[in-house]
Amino acid sequence: MSPHQGSPAGWSRAPRTNVPGARWPGVLTGRAASLAAMQALFDRSQWLDPAELEALQFRQLEELIGYAARHVPFYRERLAAAGIEAGTALDRGAWARIPVLERAELQSEGARLRSGGVPESHGRIAESGTSGSTGRKVIVARTELDDFYHQALTLRAGSWGGWDPRGATAAIRSYEGGYAEPPDGLRRADWGAPWAELCETGPSYVLNCSASVSQQVDWLGRVQPDYLTIYPSLLPELIAAARRRGVRLARLKQVRTIGECLDPAVRELCGAHWGVTIQDTYSAQDAGYLALQCPARDHHHVQSEGVLLEVLDERGEPCRAGEAGRVVVTPLHNFAMPLVRYAVGDYAEVGPSCPCGRGLPVIARVLGRARNLLLLPNGERLWPRLGRIAFREELEVRQFQMLQTGRTTLELRLVSPRRGTPEEEARVAAMIAEGMGYPFDVKYVYVEEIPRGPGGKYEDFKSEIGG
Repeated sequence: MSPHQGSPAGWSRAPRTNVPGARWPGVLTGRAASLAAMQALFDRSQWLDPAELEALQFRQLEELIGYAARHVPFYRERLAAAGIEAGTALDRGAWARIPVLERAELQSEGARLRSGGVPESHGRIAESGTSGSTGRKVIVARTELDDFYHQALTLRAGSWGGWDPRGATAAIRSYEGGYAEPPDGLRRADWGAPWAELCETGPSYVLNCSASVSQQVDWLGRVQPDYLTIYPSLLPELIAAARRRGVRLARLKQVRTIGECLDPAVRELCGAHWGVTIQDTYSAQDAGYLALQCPARDHHHVQSEGVLLEVLDERGEPCRAGEAGRVVVTPLHNFAMPLVRYAVGDYAEVGPSCPCGRGLPVIARVLGRARNLLLLPNGERLWPRLGRIAFREELEVRQFQMLQTGRTTLELRLVSPRRGTPEEEARVAAMIAEGMGYPFDVKYVYVEEIPRGPGGKYEDFKSEIGG
């Protein structure tokens, strides 16, 4: 594969220029030129050997850790206790001595995690917050430099997906403050930053996911996007409603899923009924891009140019390919509020090296949070994959959610035009037993709607019991 494959789609055909008279090839200046230069670096760094990538990451981490040791009260103490100070050469051994930063610590020690002074060249500081899906929001301070890397990785995501900026994009997601409310949502003349800084783009449309499924279908039928960004949990009902009403998305080329774990069954559904692929994105509001789907495979590549991502087992040791553990991340460029070895709350499975040739580490699957683990009566835990259980075919289900209420009991919440018969419910219980390896006692609860959590996110399975 050519090291130049993956250059931003459409730039050469729709360039933006900052110099009068130089329309093609366009001449970029300022931040736009820096973004274009970063794409050229990314086109090469993705093919580096894993060992070389890690060495470059640790070179950057030495800068971050040295700065944190001097300017961040929380880390001044934590790093000293680990025998690490400004100027310490870092390797995996030294790195493992630094304790993992838990979410509760980030929430309680927020003020002490902030830098006493950020280099002027890193720009202004802004705050961003998580959705609060774990029950309490996390507020993180970030610099313009950190945001620059985020915008550069946004361009890479579009590049890997083959997005042509001359097309139209649409997004159905959560927005606060009455933004992009149904039925009309909001239309913008271009794709916004960073795309519009580098090239001429088509329009973009956004709709708040507070819209009903009927409103979403109507809206998509009107805007007819080339690319759709959406939570994966919205897709099954949306696809079914579009089929029932005969609404075709004639121009749609790709769907990008965000914010939730993507079940392979949803990927198959999208391909079967809309004839397009899904590009999945793994990110965190407090840590930025973590991994993007490989252009050639369904798994994800860690975005090593922006983050060191570790997957750790119960002993705190790195997981090997095929093993699952909790995700611990260190954004490489946020000097306003360094998050060193921060446990974002997710679990993931490590994958083997990718046949595509990229040296970026592989995440085989993003599994979800601890509350998304099913506990079997024998004490074993597993990640239920409910997308492969035929709820919809058996019970005409439009939406479902499963709760584990006890060691041997489940509650299945269903949005359906009718109640299932005892025979239908028994067949579904048998499907669940086969899929999960235990004959759980299933209680059926029929509801009008299953509300989404903070930030518009949805979980098809949650456990309400402890270990």
